Amino acid sequence: MTPSLTNPLLSLTQLDRRAPARTQEPFPVTGALRDRFGRVMNDLRLSITDKCNFRCTYCLSPGATFLPTSDRLTTQELVRLGHLFARLGVQRLRLTGGEPTLHPELTTILSELSPLFDDVSMTTNGSLLTDKNARAWKAAGLHRITISIDSVDPVRFRTITRSKVDSAVVIDGVRAAIGAGLHPVKVNAVLLAGVNEADAPALAALARELEIEVRFIEFMPLDQDGGWSDRAVVQSKSTLQRISDVFTLVLEGRDRPDRTAVRYRFLDGAGGSVSTIAPVSEPFCGECSRIRVTTDGYVRPCLLARDEWPLLPLLRSNASDRDLELAIREAVWNKDQGGALTMGPIGGRTMSAIGG
Repeated sequence: MTPSLTNPLLSLTQLDRRAPARTQEPFPVTGALRDRFGRVMNDLRLSITDKCNFRCTYCLSPGATFLPTSDRLTTQELVRLGHLFARLGVQRLRLTGGEPTLHPELTTILSELSPLFDDVSMTTNGSLLTDKNARAWKAAGLHRITISIDSVDPVRFRTITRSKVDSAVVIDGVRAAIGAGLHPVKVNAVLLAGVNEADAPALAALARELEIEVRFIEFMPLDQDGGWSDRAVVQSKSTLQRISDVFTLVLEGRDRPDRTAVRYRFLDGAGGSVSTIAPVSEPFCGECSRIRVTTDGYVRPCLLARDEWPLLPLLRSNASDRDLELAIREAVWNKDQGGALTMGPIGGRTMSAIGG
């Protein structure tokens, strides 16, 4: 169905986006969510807001603005899509943003969606991760959590996040997550050349102290400032060398073929681990099982895709579940093969807009 311009919940932003490129091959209308390369999508990244209270240098500009509420998926629409993806065989759900803990109905979303999936996780900057909130989210059905910490140094942390939040607050949030049983607790860190690359050993020490996994992610071209360049990327092999100068590491590998992180244990038997995620220097697209839905209701088959597939107009024009399912299946079928990171602007979208 074609959405009506008179619908107050539809904006020109949704209606004016260019149509995505489509393969001429017919896509399967039943069975698993499979792309044309045989990969099955069973991992959904669902962005519940684009809003964020940080302005991280590798993501948002200092004066970043966000979508009007009417352009975001409502709680009801998020829940409907969650049910639909679960029926299509998706087993794992990750709530993302922006900063998902800013959503006023986060606990409702968790309680509605958690019974549908084998694994329910969330990525957060940890600024609102208190003991009380961690327990409430756990009770609502959250299984595990990933927290972003790009430096343990308070000054560098505030510089990178462009916030007044201290790194100690976020580290306390990690402890709160551990105490609430949101296992396994993981920490993500993006290292930037000439900024915080020297923090790798300190972050590895945090992994040992708290017995958690700290994951080092290469800087991708998803920043609003347009400051990405290959010179700003700290490659994973460099990070591992810095850590190995302090702690001897033992390669453990990936948990599953579709995992992005390569894990290393500490030779001395200390708890915790470090992992590398290297989309720039060592692309890992071959076994990808992920599909993303943005907060404004687009299916994004790949984080680094240029094409998106609109669901919001269907949701707001009384489309049936079958109509939505076919739109999702077509989007998945058109997922790129990948295999290499194409450098440059990614469709004008930041990580905050896409959902990590």
